Amino acid sequence: MHTNQVYIELDTANNEPHKWWHRRWVKIIGIFVIILTIFAVILALMLNFVIFAPNKSETSTTIATSSSPLTTTTVSLVTPTTTLPRTTATMTTQQSEPTTTSTSTTSSSTSSLSKSTSITTTSTTSSTTISSTASTTTSTTTTTAIPKWTMTGNMSVARYWHTASTLANGFVLVAGGYNSHSDHLDSADLYNPSTGTWTATGNMSVGRQHHTASTLANGLILVTGGLRGSSLNSAELYNPSTGAWTITGNMSVERYHHTSSTLSNGLVLVVGGFNSIGSLNSAELYNPSTGTWTMTGNMNVARNSHTASILENGYVLVTGTWATTGSMNDARHDHTVATLTNGSVLVAGGSNGTFIKSAELYNPLTGTWTTTGNMHVVRRDNTISTLTNGLVLVVGGYNGYFLNSAELYDPSTGTWTITANMSIARGYHTASTLANGKILVTGGENGGPLNSAELYQSI
Repeated sequence: MHTNQVYIELDTANNEPHKWWHRRWVKIIGIFVIILTIFAVILALMLNFVIFAPNKSETSTTIATSSSPLTTTTVSLVTPTTTLPRTTATMTTQQSEPTTTSTSTTSSSTSSLSKSTSITTTSTTSSTTISSTASTTTSTTTTTAIPKWTMTGNMSVARYWHTASTLANGFVLVAGGYNSHSDHLDSADLYNPSTGTWTATGNMSVGRQHHTASTLANGLILVTGGLRGSSLNSAELYNPSTGAWTITGNMSVERYHHTSSTLSNGLVLVVGGFNSIGSLNSAELYNPSTGTWTMTGNMNVARNSHTASILENGYVLVTGTWATTGSMNDARHDHTVATLTNGSVLVAGGSNGTFIKSAELYNPLTGTWTTTGNMHVVRRDNTISTLTNGLVLVVGGYNGYFLNSAELYDPSTGTWTITANMSIARGYHTASTLANGKILVTGGENGGPLNSAELYQSI
């Protein structure tokens, strides 16, 4: 072998270990540089988002106003060491039919149940910046309470063409009426609003229907006239303290389908009606102090199945000294009438050979009548009640069929709107306003006498 060749091979063999150590040091230095770079990035992130990051607050506000139970749960979850993901969940559970407004403001969009995560990343060659953005959304959920009817206790006796009187203690006295089994009724029932139950009380001395009942200043209830095979002129007094009835003086004229009104001076005015002679124009006054009746001026027109309303000035519409006032635009009978909070008188429905859905307003200051909005349904022999919110409720009645529909009149707009239906259709029933503002509807007819009762809860 040539001497030079041997030298080169020996030299190459001697240099191999040196090259291997050189490459290893290069790798070690490279790894070290990478580790330093990663450490620098982590340090930059910590400085940017932990130490120097501005404090951010998350506010959740829930405002709830409710007339019945409402459960609202708001849960906010935020990662404890970073502001990165932000998640908010709002859950609302409605348990009944209240009027409720719920407003929630959070750092993420919320509704009934929602989840939102927002991340924005910006990257450059030398550094990486991660920033979190949040959106603020205000959500409002509103549910409207719906007027409704609920059944309450049944009377001990089914009846219609009876009377109902609200007593000073809050109880309601139902007296007399008619059913197909016992003919004209002398029985009476008391309704207790606290328990929703009825109890029998003392019987009248005479069974009667189409009579009237008036509350006297001393708290006694005066029942007058009515029909029992023939028209009656008798009258009796119910004492709520004893639950007993006593006979008082007889009217001068037998009558039913009449009206009776308690005047501001304590006397009771009975007007018109019907007897074997026909429709009556006579009127008489009852004096509670003496228990006697005296005749007063006659109406200009004989009438029955009419209405009488006490005005704010003390006058009685369709009474007085029988000076004629303005005439209604539509003749009618078996209609209903309500005194509004502004002093006007609303007359609705009735019959004049056909069923009527028109309504009119009487202005006591001018003595004139003006038409107002029509009801949606023609009806007669319904009831009418002025609610605590100023609206007027018309319920049930008859138009060839017994009705379960109800309507509300708004005096501010002169319009009618449909409201919730009763559970049972009925006519010839009564409606009483309770101390809690609810309307108690009792008895009536629907192909036969009813002993059921229902309560209307307004808005």
